Amino acid sequence: MDKEKTEYFKALLINQLGELMEEAGKTLNDMTVTASDFPDPTDRASWESSRNFLLRIRDRERRLIMKIKEALDRIEDGTFGICEECGEEISEKRLEVRPVTTLCIKCKEAQEEQEKHGVG
Repeated sequence: MDKEKTEYFKALLINQLGELMEEAGKTLNDMTVTASDFPDPTDRASWESSRNFLLRIRDRERRLIMKIKEALDRIEDGTFGICEECGEEISEKRLEVRPVTTLCIKCKEAQEEQEKHGVG
């Protein structure tokens, strides 16, 4: 991958990371409300349900933050865009859709097929 494309993906990943970190900060501020702030049991149940849903989303975002940092590390060490499984280049089209990916489409499909059949 040429330097220009590498810089493009680096900027894309840094932008995504910034957005996720900003959302994480907002969540921390929003979590200051407690269940005791809702005297009505129905309101409390609704708040708790919404809070649990938000926490699941934030957990997914936390995992994505880790993957973004790993992708930025791969950019720095020159392995970004190289399939971990077969060593071939990952297509730019695939990286556009999922810049944190570590597998080319062929290896990813093989992995999913193995998971589907309970192998591996």
